[in-house]
Amino acid sequence: MQVETKKIVVLGTGGTIAGKAAAAGDNIGYVAGQVRVQDLLAGVPGLAQAAQGPLDFEQVAQIDSKNMEFGVWAALAQRCHEHLQDDSVRAVVITHGTDTLEETAWFLHSVLDARKPVLLTCAMRPATAIAPDGPQNLLDAMAVAHAPGARGVLVVCAGAVHGARQVQKVHPYRVDAFSSGEGGPLGWVEEGRVRLAQDWPQAQAGWAQGALEKVASGASWPRVEIVMNYAGACGATVDALVRDGVQGLVVAATGNGTLHHALQAALERAQQAGVAVRVTTRCPLGQVLSLPWAHAALPLSPGLIPVKARVSLLLELLGASAPTL
Repeated sequence: MQVETKKIVVLGTGGTIAGKAAAAGDNIGYVAGQVRVQDLLAGVPGLAQAAQGPLDFEQVAQIDSKNMEFGVWAALAQRCHEHLQDDSVRAVVITHGTDTLEETAWFLHSVLDARKPVLLTCAMRPATAIAPDGPQNLLDAMAVAHAPGARGVLVVCAGAVHGARQVQKVHPYRVDAFSSGEGGPLGWVEEGRVRLAQDWPQAQAGWAQGALEKVASGASWPRVEIVMNYAGACGATVDALVRDGVQGLVVAATGNGTLHHALQAALERAQQAGVAVRVTTRCPLGQVLSLPWAHAALPLSPGLIPVKARVSLLLELLGASAPTL
C-alpha cells in the first residue's frame, strides 16, 4: 500500500534571499527580490529530497522587506490560513527579507491558528553571492517542517530555530543576524536534524484571527506610530501626530519604562484625546515591569520589542483582545 505524502508549500515574498548583485563578491550592493521563488527553489541542490514529498510554490510578493506593506501581510496571512486548512499540506515555508521578518513573524503568530509549522526563512547574502546562505536556510526549513511535533510560526536562519515572540534581528551584516534574547533559540538544525532546547511554541497563537477577518472584509488598517524616549525628549512629535490623526502610539521608553517628563505629559494628553498608548522599553533584553509611579497609567506591552508592540496594537485597534504575555 502506498502511503500518501503530504506537501510543503513555499510562499515567496522577495527579500535578500531572492536578491541579485552585479558581482558575486558584492554582499551589500544587491537589489532584493529579483529571483522568482520557483527559480530560487530550483537552484538549491537536494531540496526535493529534503522536502520528502511534493513541493508547491506561490509568489505572494516580490519586494525588499524594508518596504513591507499591510496589503502583503494580509495576502500572506490569507494564503497561510488556506494552506493550513488543507489536509494535504504538512507545512508552509515563507521566503522573506530580514529587515522586517520579526514583525511579519509576530503578525502571523497573532492571526493564525498554526497547528502546523509556518516557517519563515531568509538570507543575509544575495542569491548571487559567492557563498549564499539562502540555500542552507531553505534546507534547514525543510528539516524543521518534518520535525516531530513542529507547530507554530517559526523563524529558521543560520542553523537556529526561533519563536515568533522572541526573535529579533540584531546585526546588520553577519550571516547569523537573529537572536532570541535571554531565552535563546528553540533549537538548532544540525545536518538535517532538529535538536530542541525548548518545546514548540503555541501559547496565545491566533489571538487576533478576528482582526484578519475584518481586514479581509475591507476594514482600514489603523495608523500606529512609534516614538522614543531619549535625553532631551519633548512632546512636540506626539502632539503633531495627534493633530495628524494618529490612532495609536507605541513608546520605546528608556530602562524600565521611564519617560522624560515632557514626553510623558504629551502621551497622557494623547491618551486623553482617545489615542491608544502602549509603553515598552528600548533595551534589547528584559521587559518592562509594573510601575508604581505616575505614568503607570499608560498601559504596558511587556516582553515585546517596540515593533512587535506596534503590531499588537494595530490588531487591538482592529478589534482583537490583547493576549496575556
